[in-house]
Amino acid sequence: MKAAQVRELTHDELRNRIRETTKELFEARIEAATGQLGHTHKVKMLRRRRARFLTVLREWELGIERTEGGEAAS
Repeated sequence: MKAAQVRELTHDELRNRIRETTKELFEARIEAATGQLGHTHKVKMLRRRRARFLTVLREWELGIERTEGGEAAS
């Protein structure tokens, strides 16, 4: 999910996605530690997804809006 798509989510949806992704990441780390993780890139993918969600949430908290080109508009 790209950052532009994440920005279209509501606050509640975003918080739920953060919670779900954090849970998935925890489970993937456990599987990786026990050698049961089939897709080795999954941990990295989930970390980036969670970071993207948290970044957008923080932008909302600070009142930062992004334009279509990606630049911050105050």
